[in-house]
Amino acid sequence: MPRTVLYLLVATSGMTTMATEMSGSRLIAPYFGNSLFIWANLIGLILIYLTLGYWLGGRLADRQPEPRLLCLLTLAAAAAIAVLPFVARPIMGLAIRGLESVSAGAFLGSFAITVLLFAIPVTILGMVPPFAIRLRMTGVESAGNVSGSLYALSTAGSIAGTFLPVLVLIPWVGTRDTMLIFAGALAAISAAGLGRGLWAGAPLIILAGIAIPQGVIKPDANAIYETESPYHYIQVVKEGGAIYLKLNEGWAVHSSYNPDRVLTGAYWDYFNLAPWFAGDRPPAEALVLGNAAGTIPRELTSFYPDIKIDGVEIDPDIVDAGRRFFDMNEPNLTVHVADGRPFLKTSDKNWDFIAVDAFRQPYIPFYLTTREFFEETRDHLTDNGVVMINVGKTPGDSAVADAIAATMKEVYPSVYAFNVGQFNKLVVATRQPTASGDLLSRTNVMPAALAGLAREVAPKLTEIQPGGAILTDDKAPVEWLTDQMIVHYATGG
Repeated sequence: MPRTVLYLLVATSGMTTMATEMSGSRLIAPYFGNSLFIWANLIGLILIYLTLGYWLGGRLADRQPEPRLLCLLTLAAAAAIAVLPFVARPIMGLAIRGLESVSAGAFLGSFAITVLLFAIPVTILGMVPPFAIRLRMTGVESAGNVSGSLYALSTAGSIAGTFLPVLVLIPWVGTRDTMLIFAGALAAISAAGLGRGLWAGAPLIILAGIAIPQGVIKPDANAIYETESPYHYIQVVKEGGAIYLKLNEGWAVHSSYNPDRVLTGAYWDYFNLAPWFAGDRPPAEALVLGNAAGTIPRELTSFYPDIKIDGVEIDPDIVDAGRRFFDMNEPNLTVHVADGRPFLKTSDKNWDFIAVDAFRQPYIPFYLTTREFFEETRDHLTDNGVVMINVGKTPGDSAVADAIAATMKEVYPSVYAFNVGQFNKLVVATRQPTASGDLLSRTNVMPAALAGLAREVAPKLTEIQPGGAILTDDKAPVEWLTDQMIVHYATGG
């Protein structure tokens, strides 16, 4: 094998390994999400496959140090990567049924099968560096130089395989075609190493898969729109007269819109009560961290027509979906495409009300749950300001919400919590000391619809007392607490 072809094969194999991992996370996100649990399993298993590949590659290279064998192996890896997106999606469909029936077995089983599909191509790609070192080795005196140079080349390819899919190809052509492009490139180098003949057609066959119509990413009879963004798989569904925003695996609804009514009947409605915990006047300015497709701003605008709202949403494609499908066009709403906490840090504004409804399902970003974060919210509130945060829970388990409430109590003089349905708890804190009965006492000056909600909430209010574990920027095990909560619920524990 010419030295140039071998070097290209090593670099392309490293590039394809990382591109497969990065694309793989996008492939499974619509079905399993992109939580820390999913990422840890995907990365961990791929490292196991690479470890196995290094070991097998070294043994095989000593027994059969033939360039042709190496090229046949990498061609097989390219073919396996090319079929991955076509084979994986029907299997991942089982996950949807598992979620709908709260079946841990169906969900975890389909996830396990999906990740195992990566075993063949990634293990083969792990065989390439030790095999290539054996082919280039001419003597013990050059072992260090040869192995160092080839591993550096493989790592350089891995760097390209990390950034190219994320920054260029996935946003441009999508996940499936990104995998096909890298598989085609690997097949082309492999075919070059095998020489002329039928092998030359292998990359063309793989790249021809791009011409196959994409169809929908995740079939849903009620879906009216779907897309992949740099952050999420986004799906808009219409059921009855309402429109819903679902992200990634679709377990939770992130925004709701019904043109014929303002209140949704879900937890968003209760954000409208937050200002009345702190005073008897409508808020003048509000900040929404986790704006999504604009449900909270729409309701605030309806009940407080003079309010000015800053909405912060990290994903520009969600903002676009909000404007297209959720009528997120209120003239008093300014949407900022940014991450919530950095936006807060760099802003010099103060608001009467700060709403926090940010999730990378099923987790709240940990840095939006800590003492330091709530100190920043306090510093950006007016004298009679209030902050409210939505926290996920399961029946009988509100560990995450309890930890957040205890942390807020470290910063604010008065903190209250109440459940909304089985899966949400709202925690509200006021900058000035308040009493739990203040909300009910102000029903006579609230809009009528909100007065009804206040009377519903008042008996359920729990005033948070000092004590409990405090979340900090250094230690905030939100993901761990959330994982425990989900596992206990899914398994009936």
